[in-house]
Amino acid sequence: MTTASLLASLPAASGGFLLFDPEALLPALGPWALAGISLMVFIESGVLFPFLPGDSLLFTAGLLHEALGLQVWVIALCAFVAAFLGDQVGFFLGHTFGRKWFKPDARILKTAHLEKAEAFFAKYGGLSLVLGRFVPIVRTYVPLAAGTANYRYRKFIAFNVIGAFLWAVGVTVLGSLLGDVPIIRDHVDVWAIVIVFVSVAPILVTVLRKTLVSRREKRVTTPGA
Repeated sequence: MTTASLLASLPAASGGFLLFDPEALLPALGPWALAGISLMVFIESGVLFPFLPGDSLLFTAGLLHEALGLQVWVIALCAFVAAFLGDQVGFFLGHTFGRKWFKPDARILKTAHLEKAEAFFAKYGGLSLVLGRFVPIVRTYVPLAAGTANYRYRKFIAFNVIGAFLWAVGVTVLGSLLGDVPIIRDHVDVWAIVIVFVSVAPILVTVLRKTLVSRREKRVTTPGA
């Protein structure tokens, strides 16, 4: 099955696309669940499409591994390889093309996204490839930022391996371990949302902080305010 046919085979549920509902998506993929997990992790990591449910996908896959007929280590290994290869693609895209594809008004390849990733990379260096792995959107653009910054490839590989391994294995195993907890097993959809919220919380806090600072500055500079 090709990538196109795999994506085309994803069914719809309740009138909506299953792509963002791992609890329904994974069983629906049947024998192609492992391929679907690997493909989505790779796309989120290296094809500059950051709005895929990477964290909740792996957590749910680990939690439902028995029902899917998959072993936890197999899921974790495939996710690790997909994440590693995706980051490699992102790095070489950044190194080869730089900012050429990014525009201020673009929906996905927005200049602001890249600038935030570049600032994150400038602050933490290679460690950002590990920390950024656990933050949606950031993990998509940090490898690209490393490429545009001409970061040493050997160092990139080292941090890439560490980040991809900790993320893929950590999130998958966590889902597997918590699968025995009734309150989590019986409310997978709720916990998937919680994971996504916790992952993006740092971004939301940063945006809120900048918004508040901007409003304060406007009040100070506006006459009669």
